[in-house]
This record gives sequence, structure tokens and C-alpha cells, in this order.
Amino acid sequence: MEKLCSNCQRPFNCSVSKPTTCWCTSIPAIFPVTEGADCLCSDCLMERFQESVSTYVDDLKAGKIKNEAPHYHTASLQEGIDYYMENGLMVLSSWFHLKRGGCCGNACRHCPYEHINVKK
Repeated sequence: MEKLCSNCQRPFNCSVSKPTTCWCTSIPAIFPVTEGADCLCSDCLMERFQESVSTYVDDLKAGKIKNEAPHYHTASLQEGIDYYMENGLMVLSSWFHLKRGGCCGNACRHCPYEHINVKK
């Protein structure tokens, strides 16, 4: 079914009649759904996801929350969510590290723990 993104108004295909097969179910649901809001296209949904992760990391670093991200664990890594490719190398995202649950001590680029609370 073709729908319009409730954010940018671009048309996209949606499997709302079969939610378990819709592409959007592969993206962790970490932000609250706005009442009355409709589906977002893949670009807008990924943008909202990245904004939510950024806010989550900021709140974690400020001590406002404790890490709850492991509840959103997925079995396989998803490009654009858990990692991105740069010069042929996989760069792990803040989201991946949040799911991991602690700092590994390797000074990872997107470590949300600022190399504290080293996981052993």
C-alpha cells in the first residue's frame, strides 16, 4: 500500500496490513509514537531513530537515566543502526555500544560511556 510520510509527505510503500513483514519493524522502537501520527518513510524514521539515540546518550552521560538499551537487542547487526561503513571498515554506532552494556576500554569512536564503567 502506498502511503505519504507524515513528516516529509513523500510517498512510500507500507505493509501496515501485515505489520510483522513491514520494513519499519527492523528499526528498534526506542521513541514514543506520537498520538495520531502516521507512518514515516525510511529516511525520516532513521532520522528520528538517530535523534532519539543521541538524546538517550546525552541523558545517559548526564546521569539522568540508566542504560536500558539491552532490552532492544537484536540478533543481527543492522547497517545504519548498529554500524556504518567507512573506507571499507565497519564503524560501530553508539546504539551498538549501548546494547553492549558498557565500555570495552578500546576508545571506540562512538562510545557513549566516555571510557568509564569498563565491561570485563
